[in-house]
Amino acid sequence: MEKKRDKNMIFETAFTMDTSSIKYGPGVTREVGFDMKKLGVHRVMVVTDPNLTNSEPVSVAINALQEENIEAVLFDKARVEPTDESFKVAAKFAVEGNFDGFIGVGGGSSMDTAKVANLYSTYPADFLDYVNRPIGKGIPVPGPLKPMIAIPTTAGTGSETTGVAIFDLEVMRAKTGIAHRALRPIMGIIDPNNTKTVPKIAAASCGFDVLCHALESLTALPYHKRPAPESLELRPAYQGANPISDLWASKAIEMVSRNIVRVVQDPSDDDARASMILVATFAGIGFGNAGVHLAHGMSYPVSGMVREYIPEGIKSEHPIIPHGMGVVLVSPAVFRFTAITNPELHLHAAELMGVDISGVDKKDAGEVLAGKIIELMRATGMPNGLSENRFIISYVNYLRKFKLIKNFTCVSY
Repeated sequence: MEKKRDKNMIFETAFTMDTSSIKYGPGVTREVGFDMKKLGVHRVMVVTDPNLTNSEPVSVAINALQEENIEAVLFDKARVEPTDESFKVAAKFAVEGNFDGFIGVGGGSSMDTAKVANLYSTYPADFLDYVNRPIGKGIPVPGPLKPMIAIPTTAGTGSETTGVAIFDLEVMRAKTGIAHRALRPIMGIIDPNNTKTVPKIAAASCGFDVLCHALESLTALPYHKRPAPESLELRPAYQGANPISDLWASKAIEMVSRNIVRVVQDPSDDDARASMILVATFAGIGFGNAGVHLAHGMSYPVSGMVREYIPEGIKSEHPIIPHGMGVVLVSPAVFRFTAITNPELHLHAAELMGVDISGVDKKDAGEVLAGKIIELMRATGMPNGLSENRFIISYVNYLRKFKLIKNFTCVSY
């Protein structure tokens, strides 16, 4: 299905591998004060969401800062599934607070909010200036940001390793984001103790976000098949599949497939929990350089259109389709669709997930990979397709109107 190349087009010949410094281990959250002190920080904006205000990870982080005589100011208004408005509130708080360091404690929403607060307080601009094209202007970040450390409390987004912040643009009812290497946290603190109280549905959703990060980055268009940027400054953070991101993605696919059912069925399984938060970082390193594709792209308008649904076990004051849930619900249809581009690679992905592919015909690659994803969805209690999220046909027609989806059946199993 590859289109004929323009003979005059110049294609990329290089890729870069960037990531945050990573510190892993049970209890390492208590070292964040030491880490911030080494960075010369004196006043920190600690970003989290209202559900985590009184949580152990937040209190441990703040105490660690105070023990090093670093002033810690809590901002606990990060919105789960951020919007442009919630980002603006955080940015205003950061500007007024005159902080020289940032910490995001929570899921991807809190970490992304900290990134954006850091960006707009360091280089103030109209909000859409840094937002990805074609919705925003896509202006590159002018220079380095202030030190930021990310402390995930879910095993999913990999935001502790990436230069991306995702949000709902409310006027469009769709997700978009800001992507630039400068947004990447200087360090990710990966502490398995911080995921002990994650609800089962959240653990499943986050786990599927990890799986889809890895599957999509592995099957993304390779870097050398993409047009070269007009200048080195414009080389994107998401560069396409490459030999190094493939290693991280492949290991992530294996580890998620072995552990996601275990961690959902038994949250006290410490080994599975530790594996899941570590593999979220693995996948983050992979997709943070290679990028993702259709499953994530399809999920953004799906999440942006939610009007009624709140999953059982999720605390939210507003309707929400958790990000990983939105991604995995469309992923079986996505991989059935994309398999024709590289059947061997899609079969390899299925094999990494534990499927015996001996004797499987290449034409069945998409169905085989989709079937394994569906098996894990059933085992972890995911909804059966978009209709169970009360996503009605009028929403699908709205998305088609704006060419956000076309001829796509998003029914999982």
